[in-house]
Amino acid sequence: MTPAIELLKRLGIDHVIEAYDHDPAHESYGMEAAEALEVDPDAVFKTLMVTLDDDRVVIGVVPVRCQLDLKALAIAAGAKKARMTDPSEAERRSGYVVGGISPFGQRRDHSTFVDLSAERWRLIHCSAGRRGLEVGVAPEVFPQVLGATFAQIAVWPTGD
Repeated sequence: MTPAIELLKRLGIDHVIEAYDHDPAHESYGMEAAEALEVDPDAVFKTLMVTLDDDRVVIGVVPVRCQLDLKALAIAAGAKKARMTDPSEAERRSGYVVGGISPFGQRRDHSTFVDLSAERWRLIHCSAGRRGLEVGVAPEVFPQVLGATFAQIAVWPTGD
């Protein structure tokens, strides 16, 4: 049981837990999850920790085949610039390992921003707190549990 799952259970939030055999050689944790679970990669979201120019740390949650638009996230958070947080700091702040960072049940509270595309799905998947473990929740769980804001923060691959 991870802190993410414990939090969702404690709050009585409907969720689906899905496990798969994690392959350390896979190039993308998120795409590995989508493939293993046979879920559309646009419905599988990765959790990214970002440091703003005012030293606040925030979370961006975007589909796994997308990149995080740092400028858009900075603007959504009321800052001018943003950079990816150092992985070791992200692990320390979240309490999870990179590739298994869940937006739920983190060691510290962070303002969270979820890409608007999440709203088009009935259920979206994200890490449940370790590699090889995903949790599926309705998009509205993010503002309900985390006070998250939906914003256009994903850069979609060319052609989308």
